[in-house]
Amino acid sequence: MKPAASAATSVAFLRNCPKYEAKDGNMARIEIYTKFTCPYCFRAKSLLSGKGVEFEETEISMGGEPRAEMIRRAGGRMTVPQIFIDGDHIGGSDELAALDRAGKLDPLLGL
Repeated sequence: MKPAASAATSVAFLRNCPKYEAKDGNMARIEIYTKFTCPYCFRAKSLLSGKGVEFEETEISMGGEPRAEMIRRAGGRMTVPQIFIDGDHIGGSDELAALDRAGKLDPLLGL
């Protein structure tokens, strides 16, 4: 297992990373802010992994700039996970699951 990147490295990666693209060019860029012990984070990551999509995870247990950036991007929300698809704020695990139940998540993911 690779050692975890520093928080600053993770933020820089998020800012400079191109979208993940499927062969047809339609796969969305998925970003998820998490904490190590968060069961809701695990649930959201499991849902996304089960769909076979890649996502960029930023672990914010230590706080600092990555947490501040998440709060800013999420309109002041401080809970985790906070999920973004193609830069649009989706919300947390419950919102992600609701989109999936409604059949609206797959199109957002480019599936």
